[in-house]
Amino acid sequence: MSYTTIYEYATDSFTEKKSEFIWHICPVKTQEEAVRFIEYIKGQHRKARHNVYAYVLRDGNASRYSDDGEPQGTGGVPVLDVINKAGLTDVCVVVTRYFGGVLLGASGLVRAYSQACSLAVSAAKKMVMCECSRLSFSCDYTFYGKVSYLLPEYGVINEKEDFADTVNMAVLVRAERADDLKKKLTDVSGGQLQLLEDTDLWADFADKL
Repeated sequence: MSYTTIYEYATDSFTEKKSEFIWHICPVKTQEEAVRFIEYIKGQHRKARHNVYAYVLRDGNASRYSDDGEPQGTGGVPVLDVINKAGLTDVCVVVTRYFGGVLLGASGLVRAYSQACSLAVSAAKKMVMCECSRLSFSCDYTFYGKVSYLLPEYGVINEKEDFADTVNMAVLVRAERADDLKKKLTDVSGGQLQLLEDTDLWADFADKL
């Protein structure tokens, strides 16, 4: 099981027929966080004609959008559509528009808001959050070479690697591969590894997939 979200807030802007479109993208986990972010952006851009938004959450499988005064379906829907097509969740996008005096028409607004959200999605650093287990163990130096050779095959995230009388290690491995890795670690150590497992964790495996 996995989902894709973003790492941190990002913003930028572009101009379309004298209207300035400023996009903002932010990770959020709840509707309360999304609303706070939207209100914060509105507070920063009180003189803007529109602050169109959309967000998608894992919590309650919720999604919301608003045209914020633009003609119905020309702002929030295109933004939400781009988020969904990118496969992102736990994310909120707000597009601020400062009207430049030239009407864009319905199709022009859809294109502009879609472009703004596409730029936001492209700029944001992605995280692929996977359900995982933490495997903690100590191994004798005689087995360390075999263990360190084995671990990359499973795309683990190394959390700890301390060298003392023994090598103390902790790694995160995707849940669906945990049982197989435990078996292989037991095999290469001749059953001498004492494994501790913490389950039901989530971590970013974007660089490991």
